[in-house]
Amino acid sequence: MKLITEYTENNLSSMTEEVDGEKNVYIEGIFMQAEKKNRNGRIYERRVIIPAVERYVSEQVVTGRAVGELNHPEGPTVNLDKVSHRITNLQWDGNDCIGKALILNTPMGQIVKGLVEGGVKLGVSSRGMGSLVSKGGHNYVAEDYILNTVDIVQDPSAHDAFVNGIMEGADWCWNNGVLVQEVEKIETEVKQASTSDLRSGNVQMKAFKDFLSKL
Repeated sequence: MKLITEYTENNLSSMTEEVDGEKNVYIEGIFMQAEKKNRNGRIYERRVIIPAVERYVSEQVVTGRAVGELNHPEGPTVNLDKVSHRITNLQWDGNDCIGKALILNTPMGQIVKGLVEGGVKLGVSSRGMGSLVSKGGHNYVAEDYILNTVDIVQDPSAHDAFVNGIMEGADWCWNNGVLVQEVEKIETEVKQASTSDLRSGNVQMKAFKDFLSKL
């Protein structure tokens, strides 16, 4: 599985809601889209993206754990020291997934608030794990897709492709429900190999072929 980031080309609206004398800043807009070829040349079918969003809502949004970052990190894990917002709602309107997020009083959240108040147009970008399937000359995101979060971004050109293998040093896979880097997996296999297998080169060759197959 590879880390997939997608920028959604829609202007977000911001709003301030006052509850018990405390003002909260929110952003709202289209967070994801289905059945449409995006700027990265990938298509998310409804049968793939809707279950992924529903799972994310039930496991993260409803439980108050759906936090995202200002700009994308290099991996799928959410870094709490970089968190800027909490996603409070995701719902479908046709093929558009409309999202709403509360800007938090964290260091990164304060930056977002300053940008919003200064009139800076921000965007959002989904971050998830999955594979690609080529059909009819188009790249479709496969059914193994897992939505990790939605980050706030400003420059979509910086997040225009897969973050993988040699380019970014981060190819990921699921191991008994735990996300680990492919390189770490290969290193472990080599370390656990017998001396005879290492001398024959069989382990190294298998690891190299496995790695190439995932690029």
